[in-house]
Amino acid sequence: MKTNNNRAGRIILEVVLVILSLLFLYPLFLTIINSLKSFSEVMTDVIALPKHLTLSNYSYVWKFINYPRLFLNNFVITGLGLLGIVFVSSIAAYKLARTKSRLSGIIYFLCIMPMLIPFQSIMLTVLQTAKNLNLSESTWGLGLLYWGFGAPLAVFIYHGFVKGIPLEIDESATIDGASSFRLFFSVIFPLLKSVTTTIVIIDVMWIWNDFLLPLLMVNGSPDTKTLTLAAYTFVGQYTSDWQYAMTAMVMAVLPSIIVFIFLQKYIVKGVVAGAVKG
Repeated sequence: MKTNNNRAGRIILEVVLVILSLLFLYPLFLTIINSLKSFSEVMTDVIALPKHLTLSNYSYVWKFINYPRLFLNNFVITGLGLLGIVFVSSIAAYKLARTKSRLSGIIYFLCIMPMLIPFQSIMLTVLQTAKNLNLSESTWGLGLLYWGFGAPLAVFIYHGFVKGIPLEIDESATIDGASSFRLFFSVIFPLLKSVTTTIVIIDVMWIWNDFLLPLLMVNGSPDTKTLTLAAYTFVGQYTSDWQYAMTAMVMAVLPSIIVFIFLQKYIVKGVVAGAVKG
């Protein structure tokens, strides 16, 4: 009897999860089908399937926004942001986890506290600071800004994982003559592979598809726009080419979706590993 109840509960849970998944996927479905419609079809019925596939939308958007150039911009911004987040956060988390003092605890709290601050409340300050430091209107400047916004969560995840690594590993490497940097990069960092993969995937999905920060930092320069900003160019005050906007959005998010599909198993593995070790 208990087995039947467990099976029924599991079936109900699976049905609920499937329904929730469909609800979350429905906006993506609408975006895809409307990217294959003409303007008149989009304006007539948004939720209907396309009567005629308008594949020319993709070729038009590819040329109009100069997709290869914007793809390169996204790649540079995402790559630079990831390198900084992983490098800085892993070293900081390791040092804070290995240093047992009240000051270390305070610094750790200050490092992760920005996760609680909404970006909208500080975006004007960030914009002004970026202009003063000549970081605005450039892809490398935007990539540097992601270091600060991505570090708190990365430090939090790394810190929990490092606490589960035995201190004896550090002591053995030190006895063998390894310097602090050699100890970290040759011994500790390889042990962080699973959690690093998790952080990389999460940040790729975030940085690649981010809209608000690029809008503030590089929206005024056509040569430094990102793919998500390109979709916004088709929406204006007086006219809106929704079919092209949907097409540009599909082309913008497709690379990150492919990355997520192939590497999603590492997210669960890294999170579970960090929870167990922490």
